[in-house]
Amino acid sequence: MNEGISFTRIDVEGCPKIPALLENVVDINRGTTLGIGEHRVHTVEHVLSAVAGLELDNIVCELDNIEPPILDGSVKPFVDKLLEAGIAEQEAEKNWLVIDKPISYSEPDRHIDIVVTPSETLRITFLIDYKNPALGTQYTFMAGLKEEFVEEFAPARTFCFLSEVEALREQGIIKGGGLDSALVIVDRELPEPERERLKKLFDLKQDIFVGESGILNNVPMRFYNEPVRHKAADLVGDLALIGMPIKGHILAARSGHAANVALARKIRDEYEKKMMVRKYQGKGARDSDAMFDAISVMNIMPHRYPFLLVDKILDMEPGKKVIAQKNVTINEPFFQGHFPAHPIMPGVLIIEAMAQSGGFLLLHTIPDPESKWVYFMAIDNARFRKPVVPGDVLQMEMQMLALRRSTCKMVGKAYVDGKLAVEATFMSAIVDRDNA
Repeated sequence: MNEGISFTRIDVEGCPKIPALLENVVDINRGTTLGIGEHRVHTVEHVLSAVAGLELDNIVCELDNIEPPILDGSVKPFVDKLLEAGIAEQEAEKNWLVIDKPISYSEPDRHIDIVVTPSETLRITFLIDYKNPALGTQYTFMAGLKEEFVEEFAPARTFCFLSEVEALREQGIIKGGGLDSALVIVDRELPEPERERLKKLFDLKQDIFVGESGILNNVPMRFYNEPVRHKAADLVGDLALIGMPIKGHILAARSGHAANVALARKIRDEYEKKMMVRKYQGKGARDSDAMFDAISVMNIMPHRYPFLLVDKILDMEPGKKVIAQKNVTINEPFFQGHFPAHPIMPGVLIIEAMAQSGGFLLLHTIPDPESKWVYFMAIDNARFRKPVVPGDVLQMEMQMLALRRSTCKMVGKAYVDGKLAVEATFMSAIVDRDNA
């Protein structure tokens, strides 16, 4: 229970386990490769598609090689084996990542556009558009996994251009497959010497030829739009790397594994925010513009009056940046002496407020933040551009520049009414609370 999806290399000493999560994606060139340290599992997308298409949450996939077999190039053989083995229902409640607002990803130079919109179930609309006449423009729609995945999408085979499959074979990546493991689109001339060379490369006994359809050996399609259906099935597998099934309608144009994974990262960022809010949100939360209100901040930060200088977190991208807010009031204790006749917030306390904001970001970039302290080691290039006075709202933006083991570097800026008040660069260390 709560195992998630993982791959275990039983052919390697120690049987290393590689969870199927975005942080373990090490290569997306043509297929999806997962890895931890020196251990790798290549071309896992069809297994992931079968597992996610059957809506399985907990499964360990054991391999005795660097990649699963390619078989006929579709997801169906894996689906069939999983159904044959049987599916056990567990008592734990199934968790969903519910898309409640549009999320988009695009690569204008490659004409790739993907949008995810709210939906009661996972739906996929997919478009491909190739200049090659064997493919052309194709479209498909998946209304739901239960209704259509097994019969309408799992049997669709992968497709590739002949030049691509040659390169993969020469690299030794697709040892488990050959020219009959995909719809091979011929993208160059094939004179007799070339056909003989290909036969040797792929260990073929039969002759090869270019069919009228433009597909090698004139292999018939299982669906009139088989290539785009396979693209949709690939997308189902790539989304499994989020670590939680989603409810949303995905509209994808000309996407592939790289773009799918990039989209999955954006979706997961939203998921991480929601999980953090759910974990720490206080009972008194009422701010619609805040990701974490004052009560939630106190649930996370160790600081207390009079030294808690962050009132709320407006937004955060884990591992990247945080936007925090401090309401500066005349009731601040330091205004009694700085200065009674001309109250100004001490610059060192503005720096401290920025440091606390950066600590908040850093604690949510590492595992087990509750067991850590953040110590600031250096503050460089501090510049004070304008005074901060009672009634000001200080908005602090901290951005992570580098994180290496137990140290990190951040750059921060504090604004009042959109005007820069303070800026500085921070170095910090992460230490265990028990050893501090």
